[in-house]
Amino acid sequence: MKNIQISLWDESRSRILQQWQFVPPAAIQIGRSPEHQIVIDRPSISRLHATISHTSLRQGGGYWEISNHSTNGTFVNSLSINKVLLTNDDRLQLAKDGVLLTVRLDVEIVAPVICQHLDNPADTLFCRHCGQPMTVSHQIGKYQILKTLGIGGMGTTYLAWDLAKLLVLKEMNADMVEIPKARELFEREAKILQTLHHPGIPQYYDFFVATGRKYLAMELIHGQDLDLYIIEHGTVTLAQAIDWMIQLCGILGYIHQQQPPLIHRDVKPANILVRAIDKQIFLLDFGAVKEIGTLGGTKIGAPDYMAPEQNSGQPCTQSDLYAIGLTLIFLLTGRNPADFLEFQPDGYRFNVAAIPTITPPVQALIDKVTQRRAKDRYLTAVDLIQALKRIGNRE
Repeated sequence: MKNIQISLWDESRSRILQQWQFVPPAAIQIGRSPEHQIVIDRPSISRLHATISHTSLRQGGGYWEISNHSTNGTFVNSLSINKVLLTNDDRLQLAKDGVLLTVRLDVEIVAPVICQHLDNPADTLFCRHCGQPMTVSHQIGKYQILKTLGIGGMGTTYLAWDLAKLLVLKEMNADMVEIPKARELFEREAKILQTLHHPGIPQYYDFFVATGRKYLAMELIHGQDLDLYIIEHGTVTLAQAIDWMIQLCGILGYIHQQQPPLIHRDVKPANILVRAIDKQIFLLDFGAVKEIGTLGGTKIGAPDYMAPEQNSGQPCTQSDLYAIGLTLIFLLTGRNPADFLEFQPDGYRFNVAAIPTITPPVQALIDKVTQRRAKDRYLTAVDLIQALKRIGNRE
């Protein structure tokens, strides 16, 4: 199957309300979010309700497949589905007794009259009539830039569209191009991401140079970093904090087991993203990653989450685990971990005994994982996962 036409159908009046056409390899997201290719703003429709993806076959052609993402359900020809292949004239219902979509496959797509993008909500990224981006600020290589997501000291990140999917495009700032160390870190992030394949690490798509600047294209994750999440939602329950840190340990364990082992060196709430749809944790920003065995000496990382040996330019895998203890403090208190740093007989330590949400077992775990000497901490991410699970089972 090649082209696909989706129609929003008004059954009471037997007429089409809206219509969208796509060609392979389009990835079609359906839901209330203005970032999706098909936006349907109805109460029963989830922010991301369903996706339709195309798979090519070697002998030519291919097929379209729909996947449900909503607790309200997606129904194909009145049957509730999780994932199913689409056939011609299928009827899709988003939520029980919800809106009706019809499917036509291999339709001839005629060059349309240029859409004026009229009658769209103010924050819509894709036109509700033609399915194309509402506004393209400029183009970089093959990528259409829809909006700026953030500007940092190293680079600028954009929300981009490549005619098949939304993604994040990271641009190295012009002033950073002149700094050898900055170029090294930017290129290292692309190199490292290209080799890593883990559900908690954004997928690498592309790395290229255009008009003298370096660009990295990667998977877009819809969610918030934990720094912003706590600011907006407040502190989380102990059970939620433990679940997130177990997920994070799984990601760190994966990179620590690479050959040679990798150290992230910049684990902090701002680099930990929680996906909105299922609260899955992702680890971001691999520009500071270091291979064990390479020459040290460079101090990189966030001062408030940095282990003592990392502050001296000698990080190890336990340095990443140290940051998990401090992230736990932040998740449970909403405060900078440095607020709890005090001088004790064995040096500066974190005293969280007076925090009601931090139980004695959690306090003991934080105390162990933030020991000044790396050898006195949990030795591996697996050891820390087991300790976190023991606390979770006890609560």
